[in-house]
Amino acid sequence: MFNFSMKTIAVTAVLLSGAATAQAQTTLRGASMFDEDHAFTQTLREFERLIAEYYDGDVSFDLRLNGELGVESDYVTYLNQGVAVDYTILAPSNMAVFSESIPLMDMPFLFRDLEHWNAVLSSDVLAPLEDDLRDAAGIVIVGYHGGGVRNLASAAPITNMEELAGHRMRVMGAPIQAQTFDAVGAAPSAIAYNEVYNAIQTGVIAGFENEAASIQNLNFYEVAPHISLTQHTITVRPIVMSAATFDNLPEDLQAAVMQAGAEAGAFGRALESGADGEILQEMLDAGQIEVHEFAGRERMLELVQPVQDAYAAELGATELLESIRGM
Repeated sequence: MFNFSMKTIAVTAVLLSGAATAQAQTTLRGASMFDEDHAFTQTLREFERLIAEYYDGDVSFDLRLNGELGVESDYVTYLNQGVAVDYTILAPSNMAVFSESIPLMDMPFLFRDLEHWNAVLSSDVLAPLEDDLRDAAGIVIVGYHGGGVRNLASAAPITNMEELAGHRMRVMGAPIQAQTFDAVGAAPSAIAYNEVYNAIQTGVIAGFENEAASIQNLNFYEVAPHISLTQHTITVRPIVMSAATFDNLPEDLQAAVMQAGAEAGAFGRALESGADGEILQEMLDAGQIEVHEFAGRERMLELVQPVQDAYAAELGATELLESIRGM
């Protein structure tokens, strides 16, 4: 009996040791298309720091930068399959391949201003979209980054509705993006993000739309130096984790991830929304861009609202859209 007890104790010790080792070996793999200075990367670093702070166990992070693991569309596939990438920040449009409703949270002209945008992202109003994404794509939203104001960037000035008519521009892949810019008279096409620079340079398209940080970080101003202040989108960029990874984490680590995601998202939103105007001014002062006011934004809003209504109705998300507008 004594020997059996000692054996039981020994086996238990080995199992506990193995559990501790497994816990110590928890490594989460991240991806960013940008360098350490970009707001996305800084937010992911804060996410990592907060997880380590809130989790009592040992966890390490392997964040690959500068597009080492591909572009966002690649990350979506990895997250869905539970390989290569465990956490990142994504544009909703890049997840539309799995969840056709998710781009609603990022469609142009959805938010009145930064205050409205922040109120929506600080609430649980987007929970139906989060649930759909988890079910359809196996991707968990743990927080919300964003805050960049997207404007038109083009090879030649676009300053009014007449100049916008027929403008060949790249848009993100979700249909609502193309539908929106088609409604205001442009000629949108979905081109892979890593092909945009060459497409403008060779005249395949005449411009695209993006926020200041990305225009600066990837040197887009070299081929599209004219920035038209349409201010059509305040970006929503979910901090996401593979559901396959998340579901296999210990419960206390899951809780740490969710708390860290919410707080890192608030950190990132403040960072990017505050830096957006500064980065635009930096490029302007350096002579890299010319900034143009855009006449006709109110007309754009009028033309776009029916597109938003039809899109939400098609998704059965009319109530959700009204809830966002009503905040």
